[in-house]
Parts: sequence; structure tokens; C-alpha cells
Amino acid sequence: MTWTRLKELAETPFSGLTQPTRSDWIFALRTVSAGLIALLAAYALKLDHPQWAMMTVFIVAQPVAGMVLAKGFYRLLGTLAGGLAAIGITSLFGANPWLLVTVLALWIGVCTLVSSLLRNPEAYGAALAGYTAVIIGLPALGQPHVVVDLAIARCAEIVLGIVCAGVTSRLVLPKLAADAIISRLKRSILDLAEYASGAFSDGDPASLAALQRKLIADAQTLAEMRTYARLEAPSFATRAHPVRRTIGQLLWALSAARALHSHRRPKNAALIPMRSELKAFVGELAATPGALDDTAPWVARLEAIAGKAREMPELPKDTGTKDDGPNDKREDKVGTITRLTIAGDFAEALKQVMRGLEALRSPVSRKSNERGQPALVVHRDYRAAWRNAARAALATLLVAIFWLTTKWSEAAGTVILVAVVSSLFASRPDPVQSAWGFFTGTLIALPFAFLVGQVALPALPGFGWFTLFVVPILLPAALGMANPRHVGVATAFAINFLAFLSPHQQMIYDPGPFLAGSASILVGILIAIGVFIVVLPADPWVTVERISQAMREDLARLCLHERIPRRSAFESLAYDRINQLMPQVQQTGRKGDPILSGSIAAVTVGLEVLRLRQAQMNSAVPHETVESIGNFLRGLARELLFRRPGEPTATVAVARRYAASIAQRSDRFEMLQIAASLRIIAAAMEDYPDFFAKGRT
Repeated sequence: MTWTRLKELAETPFSGLTQPTRSDWIFALRTVSAGLIALLAAYALKLDHPQWAMMTVFIVAQPVAGMVLAKGFYRLLGTLAGGLAAIGITSLFGANPWLLVTVLALWIGVCTLVSSLLRNPEAYGAALAGYTAVIIGLPALGQPHVVVDLAIARCAEIVLGIVCAGVTSRLVLPKLAADAIISRLKRSILDLAEYASGAFSDGDPASLAALQRKLIADAQTLAEMRTYARLEAPSFATRAHPVRRTIGQLLWALSAARALHSHRRPKNAALIPMRSELKAFVGELAATPGALDDTAPWVARLEAIAGKAREMPELPKDTGTKDDGPNDKREDKVGTITRLTIAGDFAEALKQVMRGLEALRSPVSRKSNERGQPALVVHRDYRAAWRNAARAALATLLVAIFWLTTKWSEAAGTVILVAVVSSLFASRPDPVQSAWGFFTGTLIALPFAFLVGQVALPALPGFGWFTLFVVPILLPAALGMANPRHVGVATAFAINFLAFLSPHQQMIYDPGPFLAGSASILVGILIAIGVFIVVLPADPWVTVERISQAMREDLARLCLHERIPRRSAFESLAYDRINQLMPQVQQTGRKGDPILSGSIAAVTVGLEVLRLRQAQMNSAVPHETVESIGNFLRGLARELLFRRPGEPTATVAVARRYAASIAQRSDRFEMLQIAASLRIIAAAMEDYPDFFAKGRT
């Protein structure tokens, strides 16, 4: 790592803080105040390690009240689980130090495995359960009788910090998750309109791609914030169904908007008025200030557009046999139905999203009469989870063995930091970068803690002087925590400043233990970074191919499985996998761009496969057409599972041949929709043939 990069990281906590917003100042002042209250209460209760109460406030601090409560709740559960594990492990194996550290390392591995399979804040709680057992268990080495007292003290300190952070975040100028959901949903609707407007008017591809990725990430964030809002206020439970349903509709609208971009040029005069109306609608929506203050007029217009799209237009007698290129002037009835279906899907989905927004703003106390909630499924990478578990367990065990062998008293702190960093950052897309940011914040905190804790406070003791010295340091750190660009380094700075400072009512000048303990912490973080680099290192490209293969297998299951899955289950899982792909693709450079585009095209293919599966269940569809669909889906599944990149594909030609045959035999709308689905699948696979081929994993 170059000196320039080191300098950039060292400046990170304090860069970009010259223009904090009003909400940033509220968050910073509230967090620092809650920390001081927690520390003062810990002094009053005579807790052994009062700094943990104040540190907990900064650990769980979040701009949104529900996020504070969620992180605090799972931190409490993780602490309790880790404390109980420490008591059990120490009671059973405390007499044998080697066996004790081995079992603690295995416990770290198990908790890291679980954490890697979960999402925040549940993942945080699972990781915390692992390293809390180490934090409590190692000091009890050789004296197992004190482990219960250590566990109780740790839980009391953390509960105190959680209570102070939670109460202040909820009562003092709170920023509520329920309001944040509404605000983000409104922004997503406007982004969706902007994306569709660009799709109609041949907008800049790079801008459209960036907006598409933002919409995918925002949909995943909405699903997370739903949990925060329910913890924030039990009354939000009545709105949980609208949120869940609206997320599903938002993903549906995003899929349709992408298809609008792929089929943006109408091929039939019947399409032009309806598509012009839809283009004018999204352009007006995106450009109107306060457009979503009243959704009723927009919903009415979308209802009319969707109704027109569902009407059977007057179709030409002749049909093309392939997806029309820019030089093909023939009117194509299958192409007409394809574009009408896409436009109708977009209008209907956007209408439902707007209705969901209105339901959130005007909640009802009764339960929804609609049956079944959308199934929102998340991607779980089991191979990566096992790698993370093995890495965390092995790193903790090796450093613990070094500690027991050398008898270095400060190595216990190193073991703890290795356990913390290797489990906490294991599931990050770039764990080395995350851990390095943590090290940077820790390193910058060291001189500040030395000046305050070893120079100023021993000469000027008392809580008043403590406040005077600490607030000017923690306030900029809290402002950095409010900035998403700097939250990691700023949080590390604030937490480790308090850890190094170790505030007590009687502060003394004792630089020897201070420097030794600080060195053990820094060494522990560096060892964890080394573990991420050397032990079972993660290759972003391997992860990309593994997720891509999982998406192809999902499509094959859609083709072959007897039970037709719910649309929302497939769509949410697919977009969650794309959301996991995006940070990995960024690390692979330009060669990852076709993978990301192909994965989004795979969503379109999957939705059309579902439409074909539904058509197979339609009694109005002739038996020979049902058989043709079945043959096509089986052939598609074989290609998805076994065809190698560069090998010829028969699926595209078969889909086009079936589509032409169906269109020649019948002008019924449901038959033409089947032909349209076949054409959409063929076009998507033709655009990204390598993505739909079996990779090297």
C-alpha cells in the first residue's frame, strides 16, 4: 500500500466534515450526550469498566432511531449468548488452557458462519456472540470462578449503553425509520420514472446503468428498514404488509422498466399513442416538484394506461420470424403484443407502488384482506460462510497458541482483536479494506487518547474536565459517523479512543501499560488483516461466477420444477443476488460489466419463464402448444446447466421458431403473449450468451 493511500486513509475521519447537515449535527450531539449520560450512570453504579457503557453508545449509534434499537437489541442478544457461552466453555474446559482456547476458537468459527449467512442487524448479533465469549473467557483463564462476575458486569455495562442510546434516539429529535421508508420509497418512485424516461429517449447508458443499480440497492434497503421500523414502533406492524407488498411491486416495476429500455422502439402504429402517453407520464412525474404529495391523479392516469395496454389492438396479417432490427420496417404482431405487455406491466406495477406509498402514509388499523404476502428471499453464500468461519477460527487459535507459548501478558488483547476483526468484517465484500479502515481509525485515536488520558485528566481530574477535553474530540468523530463515506473509520476512531482512554473516576499517569495495551490492539488488527490476505483469500471473480451459476440454476429450476414458485420469491432472490454481485463486480474491473448486465437480463428471462409456466396451466391454451412450451423449457434448462461459453446455442433459434409458429396459427391474445415471452427470452439470451452458459465454477 502506497504512502499516498496511507495519507488518504489517515485524513478520512476529518475530510468532508466542513458542511454537515442539520440532521448530522442532531445525530452527533445526541450521540455524544447519550455517551456522557451512560458514562455518568456507570460511575454512579460503580461498574468495573464504565468505558464499555459509553463505547456501546457509539457502537450502536445510527442516524435512524429504529436502526439504533435494532442494533442495540441484537447487541444485547449477542452479548447474552456470548456471556452464556463463556460461562459454559470456561466451566467445562477452564482447567486446561489449551483446550479452552481451542473451544473458544471453534465457537468463534460457528458464530462467524452464522453471521455470514445472516444480514444486519442479525449478522452483527451473531458475530458479537462469538467474540464476546473470547472477551469474557480469556480474562478468566486460570480463574474460572470469576467468569460469572465478568459476564454479569459486561452485560450490565452494555445494557446501560443500549438504554441510553435507544432512549435518546427515540425521544430527542428522532429520525424515524417509518418516515425514512416513506422518503426512500418516494425517491425510488422518482428514480424509476427518471430511468423509464431515459429508457424511452435513449438516455446515456452509463447514467441509466448507475440509476438501475441504485434502484436495486434501494429496494434491498427498504426491506432492511422494515425491520427497523417494527422495532421502533409496534404500531408499524399494521403497515408491515404494505411495505412488503410494495417492495415486491417495486422490483416488478424495475424489471418492466428495464424491458422498456430493451424494447423502446415501437414496431406498430397501434403502440405509438399509448407509449407516447407513458413516456409523457414518466417525464412529467420525474420533473414535477412535489409530484408525490398527492398520488391519486397519477394512479388514475396509470390505470388508464394499463387498461389501454390490456386491450387487443388491431394486428397486421403478416408476422416476422425474428425480433425486428432497426432496418426491418415490417409490422410484427408478436412484437406489438410484446411491447404492449411490457408497457402494461410497468404501468400496473408503478400504480401498485404508488398505492403502497399511500397506504404507508395513511395506515389502517385492520389487517389487509389480501391473501398472502410477497415472499422476499435473500441470497446465502454457504461456501463463503464456511471460508469465513475457518479463517476466523484458525486465526484466533493460532494467536492464542502464540499467547500461551510466549506467556506475553498483553497478547490476550491481541487475541481478542483478532477474533473481533476476523469475525466482524469477514462477510464484507472487501474485508481487507474494511479492516484497514478500522486500523486507520484506531491508529489516529491513539495520540488523542494518550494526550487526554495520560496528560490532561491526571492533572485535571473530574467529570467536568473530562467533558471539556473529550467533547471536542468525539463531536467531529460523531459527525463523521453520520457521513456514509466515513462512517467506518470515524466509528473505529470513536470506539478505540474510548477504549484507549479507559475513563475512570481516578485517572492516573501510567504510560507503560497504556502503550503496551495499545500495541497489542494494533498488532491484533494487523494480524487479522494479514489473515484476510493470506488465509483462504477470497477471489472476487470466483464469487461472481458462483453467484452467476446460482442464478442460472434458479432459472433451470423455474423451467423444470413441478411447483411454480411465486413471482416475488424469484424476483426478490434474483435482485438480492444482483445486489451481492455489484460490489464484487466493481473489484473485477471492466470484465465484470457483462456479468452484471447479464444477471439483470436473467431476471427478465426468469419472469418470462414464469409467464410460460402459467400459460401451461391455462385450459384455453391448446395441448400441442403446452407440449411445445414444455419441450422448450426442458431444452433451456439443459443449456443453462451444461452449455459452455462459446458453444452454439439452440435455444434462441427454437424460441423464435416456436414464436413464429404460434403467431401464424392464432391471433388470440393469450397465444400471442406466449409467443412474445419466447421472443423476449431469445433476445435476452442473444444479448448475453456467455452469461447463460455454464461457467468455470
